[in-house]
Amino acid sequence: MSTYTTHSMTNHHALGSAQRLLYQIGDTLHVWHERYRTRRELANWTSRDLQDIGLSWSDIAYEADKPFWRA
Repeated sequence: MSTYTTHSMTNHHALGSAQRLLYQIGDTLHVWHERYRTRRELANWTSRDLQDIGLSWSDIAYEADKPFWRA
């Protein structure tokens, strides 16, 4: 899963430390939300979908059971 966000391209050196911290928190929250969303979506795929990409139900269960903060 990608951790790229639109904020990653911002020049953080030109910002104050409080603003940098807020951007970092925002980036982290965005990544966590994407992990949560994509893991829930993956859990709803059909056997055919999984076969097409070479994953098994055990692969999906392992990934879907991870907490959102774990990569």
